[in-house]
Amino acid sequence: MACEKNIVAQIVEQRKKDIAERGYNFGYEIPKKRERPVFPFMQNRGVILEVKRASPSKGDIAPQLNAAKTALTYAECGASAISVLTEENYFKGSIADLIAVCKAVNNVAVLRKDFLIDEEEIQIAYLCGADAVLLIAGILEKEKLESMIKKCASLGIKAFLEVRTLSDAEKINSLKKYSDTIVCGINSRNLKTFDVDTLVPAMYKSLLGTKVVFESGLLSSNACTKAGEMGFTGILLGEGAARNPDMAKEFVISFMNAQQNANGIFWTRVAQKIYSNKKNNRPLVKLCGLTNCEDAVYAAKAGADFCGFILSEGYSRSISLQTAEECCREVKNISDAITVAVLTELKSERAKAAINFVKENKINCIQVHGIEYKEAEKNLEGIPHYYTVCGDGESLAKKTEELSFFGEPRFIQDSKNHGYKKPANGEHWLAGGITHENVRSLIQKFNPELIDISGGTETVTGKKDYGKIDRIFEKISYGE
Repeated sequence: MACEKNIVAQIVEQRKKDIAERGYNFGYEIPKKRERPVFPFMQNRGVILEVKRASPSKGDIAPQLNAAKTALTYAECGASAISVLTEENYFKGSIADLIAVCKAVNNVAVLRKDFLIDEEEIQIAYLCGADAVLLIAGILEKEKLESMIKKCASLGIKAFLEVRTLSDAEKINSLKKYSDTIVCGINSRNLKTFDVDTLVPAMYKSLLGTKVVFESGLLSSNACTKAGEMGFTGILLGEGAARNPDMAKEFVISFMNAQQNANGIFWTRVAQKIYSNKKNNRPLVKLCGLTNCEDAVYAAKAGADFCGFILSEGYSRSISLQTAEECCREVKNISDAITVAVLTELKSERAKAAINFVKENKINCIQVHGIEYKEAEKNLEGIPHYYTVCGDGESLAKKTEELSFFGEPRFIQDSKNHGYKKPANGEHWLAGGITHENVRSLIQKFNPELIDISGGTETVTGKKDYGKIDRIFEKISYGE
């Protein structure tokens, strides 16, 4: 289901009309007095599971769910909090759902999740039994946001502040004096388009402090684990939990058992590199198949963001571990380029030695090329890595869908025919026959975040042609 642009503006505009016609209670009878005590909201590390019937991007998700029974299931599965969507037009929720959930659960915090625009809506949420309300920084002016936070403080409930952009983060940081009332979350979903990018939370996490909740876009237990590995203190699961309530316990366990590790720190670095690169008005560039220090140094000085070395044996650009170590040391001395060990298998002694190089930080990460996901995850647990999927058409689409579902925030699509498929949870990383002659047209067509080039920077296999490297960088600006 395609979304119209700036759907959040439409939601807010319709909300204003509904309030004008029906009042802040949307026609529901609101309790005159709160009936349940206030429960702590996300005081500790945990998972928020959501009562969600539908969304603008996915349509119906669980339209017939029983809000109270669903909430009880979530509580039994170990949820730290229950989120209840009360927006009617686009999400098919209601204040009635909120009242039902608050009556049903007596040991878990409840969040009213909606596009709230006025303090009176917070008062209503409190009377219905909510322990926290969602306040979206992107739809509220700073003064209004501050006033609504003060309202939460006066009632003794939490303001769950949602960030999606740098300006959102800056707005919230200016309100740190209310830290006792605020819990911060970063939404991987762009509320204007409803597209998902699961690296966005990692881009802004460091700006908001140590306790931050990862919101949206996690559809599997693997994806929940990855959020935990990046150091988030909480996750909010909407569609993933609502579609699969029988999986809720597994989602909770996966996140709670995950700890920040080297792979999570690596992806945070990648996220920050992506964010920093936005000012350059060009995609990130990975130059691969580097075989000697001279070429590696030239690539780094030319502006390569990733430098790739093929460490599996049997390829025309394969190099020794010693040469790779020397090249990576030279690159590290002159740039912040990420160094990559490309492996096509993980079982040989050579592959194990390459993995140890990553563990020892001699090389930054592994590029997993043509290896089944389950095998790779078993052998690379906690080790910085990303995937390359190869093919065209339905084959590539299936592999792309699988990696997105498992929560891989980025992966390279290697397609000789350039039949790339947009990942459901991130941006294009493209490889396959890219040269200075076609790179601009590929950028115009796919707007990639990263391009990976190997043979397109050579005249003789295994030796970089510096003129071709220079021409690549001359032609990769967006919009030219």
